[in-house]
Parts: sequence; C-alpha cells; structure tokens
Amino acid sequence: MFQTVYADLHIHIGRTKSGKPVKITGSKSLTLKNILDTASKRKGLDLIGIIDCHSPEVIQEIEELLEQGKMYELQGGGLRYESTTLIPGSEIEIYDENCHGPIHVLAYFPTLEKMKHFSKWMSNELKNIHLSSQRIYCDGRTLQRKVYELGGIFIPAHVFTPFKSLYGKGVKRSLAEVFDPNLIDGIELGLSSDTYMVNGISELDPYTFVTNSDAHSLGKLAREYQKMQLAEISFQELKMALHEKEGRGVLANYGLNPLLGKYHESVCANCGEQVVEENPLMCPYCGKSQFIKGVAKRIKELSDVTKPTRKRPPYIHQIPLDFIPGIGPKTIDKLIDAFGTEMNILHEISLEDLEQVIPSKLANTLHLARSGKLAITVGGGGIYGKIDQS
Repeated sequence: MFQTVYADLHIHIGRTKSGKPVKITGSKSLTLKNILDTASKRKGLDLIGIIDCHSPEVIQEIEELLEQGKMYELQGGGLRYESTTLIPGSEIEIYDENCHGPIHVLAYFPTLEKMKHFSKWMSNELKNIHLSSQRIYCDGRTLQRKVYELGGIFIPAHVFTPFKSLYGKGVKRSLAEVFDPNLIDGIELGLSSDTYMVNGISELDPYTFVTNSDAHSLGKLAREYQKMQLAEISFQELKMALHEKEGRGVLANYGLNPLLGKYHESVCANCGEQVVEENPLMCPYCGKSQFIKGVAKRIKELSDVTKPTRKRPPYIHQIPLDFIPGIGPKTIDKLIDAFGTEMNILHEISLEDLEQVIPSKLANTLHLARSGKLAITVGGGGIYGKIDQS
C-alpha cells in the first residue's frame, strides 16, 4: 500500500543549539529543533533532508534527541521526529582538476552511524568540518565512491545556477567531465529552472528530477518540494523512488515559476540590468562588457534534442505563501490555525473554505498563486522576480 509524501530534501542549519554558525548565511533561528518542529507542525512535510548533518555539534544534537526518546531510527533508514522523517545529509563543494568552477553536491545517508563515519572521513579532506558547504580536497569521483560505499545517495545540487553548480560553471558540457554518471541518484533543478526548460538535455534522461527549497530560514522551508509515492517514509523508500523501483517515484514537482528565480535571465555584472541580446558585446545601459549568464541561456546552450525521450511527472508552478502579496505572517498564522499545515492549505483546502477565514480577494489571490496563475516580473542577477500586483 503506497502513501503520498511531501518531501523537501535541501534544508540548511543556520546555528547549533549552542549558537555556533553552521551555514553562515543562514538564519540564527534555523536550528535543528526549530527545523524539525516547523517541518512537522507548520509546513506539513513528511520527509526532509537536512544537509548540514556532518557538523559534529549537529550530530551531537541528533544523538541527544535519540537519547531523550524524541526521535528514533527507522528500520528502513532515516530518523522519525513526530510526523516527519529526517534524512541526514551533507552539502559539499567540489573543485578538482576536472572542474571549470566549483560544484555543490548533496550526499544523504541511511543512519546516524553512517553519517558519523562520513563526517570523520570528510574531516580529513576539508578545512572546517563544523561549517556547511565546505570545499573538499578530493576529486568528484572519489567522493561519489565514498558515498556509495556507505550506502548513501548522491545528487548534484541546484545544477543550473550561475555559481557553484554542475552546469553553471562546473563543466563545459557534460557531467561525465567530473562525475561517474552511474553513481548519481538524481538531479536537483534549483530555483531558476523547471522540468520543461531542461527536457532538451539528453544526458539528464536517466535521472529523476528533485526540487527543494535550499532553505536559509524557517519561512523558506517547502518553497520548493516534491510529492512522492512511497510504501513508507524512509531512506530506502526514497532511494527506490529516485530510481522509480516497484511503483515508487516522484508524482509531481512543485516550485517557483523559473521566471521568479534570481538567476533566470542574464544581467550585466556591473549595473545589474537584464540583457536580452543573445551575444552582447557590451551592456546597452552602462557600456561594460562583463555579464552573468542566466539559467535560461545556459540551458539553451546545453540542449541537444528537440523532443524529450523520458516521460516525467508534472512540474507545477506554485508560489509559496510568504511570496504572495498581502499574505503576511499574521495571515499565515490564521490559515494554519484553521487548516493545520501549509501543505493542507496549498493542496487540500477549497477556495470556498479559504474565504471563510480570510477576505475573498486575498483568498482568490492565494488560489491563483498555488496554481501558478499570477503574473510575474522576471528575476536575474541575484534578484528574485516579483509578483505583478498591477
């Protein structure tokens, strides 16, 4: 018997319980306990990947929750906290002799013991094991083999963003320049792309696409996520779903319209203005000749087929609650008090029921937002697109 599962597999930890930084750019309130409580009680996420679990203090905090009986390890891998399963993971930066720029990858492990083993091994390969997204001083294939040796999952992260990603600057054309294609379990699309944009890149056909929040604050949890079909909510079921084994799989990806992504269009590196010309010699606004290549342009360069050969689940453009004009923290609190979790609000609650709790105009805006029908202004150059309120 299968169940529907909502999963966000890329969540950072900002600070440890003692206040030490893990993801330096992450919110101070983004602690392990706060993430678990928010995911379970507020967001309604069934499965989460926290990708800073290699940090020794984070490992210690997980051990404390296990000792207190607030968390327990699952037979199929993963750690259950209330109604949410945690998959311990790590984000790592690769920049070996095969790379043209740094690449971020995600590694996940079935048990805390495996994560501890990986953390100990990795501490000899990087400068600061306590921090997130650190550069590892081994090549990509060596890292892949270590992850697989420990029974883990390996996924290149936000693969099209201009900085620190596989296709952004990491390789000229092919992932095989850096990685063993057979030791990849999935591809994370990132906030400025979707399934429909990348269907023309044939080397991605073997891989399941995942969409995750890359959350640096509690509010950003589940801004992107996937709906999965699993027999139980565990590590092994996740791995089977990524490889579409025995009926498991991703049913739908939910994410921002790529036009809202902060790297969608190319911009001038000097003045930040969007540049729509195909191959500009200089910026029409300031005259400079350095550009940040947008995700849309990079994907076009990499596309080599006109018709996708793999059938994929739908990618549903959905705007998170805190992106929607007029819906602030108090309104979100009111909705959660009435309907339980954000997943309920986004997927289960009718427009008529929303109108019983918030004004009709606001309810209709929310309804349009969760079905991707609000007009938007395109983002680029590190600035998110905006909802058009005109």
